[in-house]
Amino acid sequence: MEKELITLSHICKSYNGQMILDDLNLVIHENEFVTLLGPSGCGKTTTLRIIGGFEIPDSGQVIFDGQDITNLVPNKRQLNTVFQKYALFTHMDIADNIAFGLRIKNKTDQYIRDKISYALKLVNLEGYEHRMPDSLSGGQQQRIAIARAIVNEPKVLLLDEPLGALDLKLRQDMQYELIRLKKELGITFLYVTHDQEEALTMSDHIVVMNQGYIQQEGSPEDIYNEPENAFVADFIGDSNIISATMIRDELVRILGIEWPCVDKGFGNEQPVDVVIRPEDVELVPRGQGRLPGVVSHIIFKGVHYEMEVQAGGFEWLVHSTKEFPEGTEVDIRVDPFNIQVMNRPASEDEQAIGVEDV
Repeated sequence: MEKELITLSHICKSYNGQMILDDLNLVIHENEFVTLLGPSGCGKTTTLRIIGGFEIPDSGQVIFDGQDITNLVPNKRQLNTVFQKYALFTHMDIADNIAFGLRIKNKTDQYIRDKISYALKLVNLEGYEHRMPDSLSGGQQQRIAIARAIVNEPKVLLLDEPLGALDLKLRQDMQYELIRLKKELGITFLYVTHDQEEALTMSDHIVVMNQGYIQQEGSPEDIYNEPENAFVADFIGDSNIISATMIRDELVRILGIEWPCVDKGFGNEQPVDVVIRPEDVELVPRGQGRLPGVVSHIIFKGVHYEMEVQAGGFEWLVHSTKEFPEGTEVDIRVDPFNIQVMNRPASEDEQAIGVEDV
């Protein structure tokens, strides 16, 4: 594990009496690609702005590389920010845009020329020094904004939904570019998005937020395969989330049927939620599975069929490479390892905070 680089300790922030961040604690390690993920208004951008120095928390501390920087102005912090709007200077050519921060620091002309050349090569835009920003595509402008940030040699690059204005293909291309840049630069990336695919594709570590709280954090695989509550399961990809009863360790009652699972420690006859991903639902001929159902809807998605199956009074979402036409009678089968059992929140507050924080 790399050393701790940024620590947010008991951060609180409110606007006009509305709490945005409530006792938030977060540790970011050196050389990680960390993504703050969540719906609009969850507090992810506010968290980024507090780290960047654009907002001061009402209480709590921001520790950067062992130093308290809570009240330090942005230009004194060893980080740079790339915004969704790029914020390029339209009256300056690309070279002058990239050199702006370096000239403020009174770097020599030769140093600046070398840095411009290095940065343009890194973002695959060599030879663009004398172009104007309005002659570039959205993706090229985004690369210039990144180049302008990295020439300052920050320890951390903050990215606030930087791909949101790009079309799908360009956004996917830029995801791979950012992964490459992170590996080549060897610096810490802190990325804000509401796009689950972006988070899963690029991140070493994902922090899922909702209503000012951290719901869960971990690797993309952990977040997807082992969601800790219904919010995370529903927000990260498609899910079947069903109320159930934990009969005992490794046995859960779902829709009136007993299903073997691998989860333990929930007690006996306890109300729980279960999450089963659509790709983990197996449709088999009637009589070969555990729960009978009927296919009610089917769409071809290219790599798989997306089907809705009415079974046990619940509408199951199923992804399969096998086609089952509407009206087909089927059985549902699920491997025990693919049934994820979660504590059921006792209240709306508990649901917002996340079970692990109660």
